[in-house]
Amino acid sequence: MADRPYPSFLIYKDKSGEYRWRYQASNTLVIADSGEGYKRKADCQHGIDLVKNSNGKPVWVTNDAAD
Repeated sequence: MADRPYPSFLIYKDKSGEYRWRYQASNTLVIADSGEGYKRKADCQHGIDLVKNSNGKPVWVTNDAAD
């Protein structure tokens, strides 16, 4: 495998053989993951695409988290 740049997404297979993704920051710490396994790699990639396309979407804050 080529040298991996960070930050980046990684697709891998879990112990049950399902595809998962994780997003790692420039310090290699995982800052997001799929939270579920996918039977098809294309579905896993679609999950990544949804996250990538969420840039600029509104962020909601609950009352107890407001300053």
